[in-house]
Amino acid sequence: MPESLSFEYATIRVVPRVEREEFVNAGVVVFCLARKQLLCRMLLEEARVKALWPEIDLNVVSEHLDAIARVCKGDPDAGPIAKLSARERFHWLVSPRSTIIQVSPVHSGLCASPEEALDEIFERVGGSP
Repeated sequence: MPESLSFEYATIRVVPRVEREEFVNAGVVVFCLARKQLLCRMLLEEARVKALWPEIDLNVVSEHLDAIARVCKGDPDAGPIAKLSARERFHWLVSPRSTIIQVSPVHSGLCASPEEALDEIFERVGGSP
């Protein structure tokens, strides 16, 4: 039987009009301390976001989601946050904010592998309806 690993995750949300608090899930970020892995997957469903705010600039939203992915991967060109440890990057990424890109509360679970956890969570809550 495979080892059970604990992990934490949050859903990445696009909130086109913050004052209305409506959102579209656009991705998931998963952190496994035992493996020191920080993973994410994004999918911007443009039609669903446009339904909430037709005037939204989807290029700006895509740039912000890409920045999250780059920080998650520790891309050295993604700025000083990307140079932090995986744990520090995860906590920075999931910090509450009141912007067009927000995150859900952090949840935890057990998994055989962080990659499988990411796949399963993304399938369940990711960008697809």
